[in-house]
Amino acid sequence: MENHQLSSDNPMILEIRELLEKSRKNIAQQVNTELLTTYWNIGRIIVEYEQQSQLRAEYGKQALKELSKELTREFGKGFSRSNLQNMRAFYLAYKKCQTPSGKLAWSHYCELLTISDEGKRSFYEKEAVNSGWSVRELKRQIESSLYERLLLSSGDANKEKVLSLAQKGIEIAQPADIIRDPYVFEFLGIPENKPYLESDLEQALVMQIEKFLLELGRGFMFVGTQQRITLNNTHYYVDMVFYNKILRAYVLIELKTKKLTPEAAGQLNMYLNYYAAEVNDHDDNPPIGIILCTDKDGVAAEYALGGLSNNIFASRYVLYMPDKEQLVAQVEAVLKKWHDKNDGNQ
Repeated sequence: MENHQLSSDNPMILEIRELLEKSRKNIAQQVNTELLTTYWNIGRIIVEYEQQSQLRAEYGKQALKELSKELTREFGKGFSRSNLQNMRAFYLAYKKCQTPSGKLAWSHYCELLTISDEGKRSFYEKEAVNSGWSVRELKRQIESSLYERLLLSSGDANKEKVLSLAQKGIEIAQPADIIRDPYVFEFLGIPENKPYLESDLEQALVMQIEKFLLELGRGFMFVGTQQRITLNNTHYYVDMVFYNKILRAYVLIELKTKKLTPEAAGQLNMYLNYYAAEVNDHDDNPPIGIILCTDKDGVAAEYALGGLSNNIFASRYVLYMPDKEQLVAQVEAVLKKWHDKNDGNQ
């Protein structure tokens, strides 16, 4: 009986595959070019308004913060104050819109804009384009002081050797890498695929604690899970975010399936500082952080007050936040239910 199945190296399949890959690359390139042009123009508008109104530095910062909130409310994520500052810097660094290479993503330029020296920045930009560096690889090359090492080296042969060594392990960027850039998602209004929680236990805790706080704590409004924060071109995710109307404060919760560590406290403190600077309205109180840590020996719930010193606010905190014992009891109940369910399935 004759076999009519087509093999993966069939000429017809190869031709169609080549056509589709070329089309994807062209679409990714067009989207990326449009994104860079738009962000460049946003930076231009910000600079021109600053120059026209001769804004004082402090007032300018406040204006950017208000602009960030309005754009975020209307268009979604991607317009934090730090990202708007990057757009402003992008325009100032590339006064001609044609100058930036459409072969690099916005995240590449956010990384390049951290380099103040124009010659150095231009070097890394050219190398990123020529070598197809991903953002991760670009960061690695900058941190390895490739530019300085080349300047100090003598002779063309030595320079070629340094470049060759520096390029080992390069992740060649694919068209899909550009189209998957989070900033491209935000620009197009496509929902971003957020990372899922790593364990069923953590997911069960999120669901139960969410219900628990809404029932027990007065004035709680649920904002969401896995709320993204972008700092220095790196994305972080807060496990749970609430807003308490009575306290007029955001409440950030981090869930850890291990015992409390200094790193966990430091990370939550970073989130609190970000919310205080970038998310809070002028009449909001400082955000509150809670770390829930679980291990087989027990449960720990630690509150990080984020530097609160107002006694009235502290007393409100006692009145309207669930106390530690109740929070621990709720987590232990979830853990017991989860373990009983898994033991029963074995």
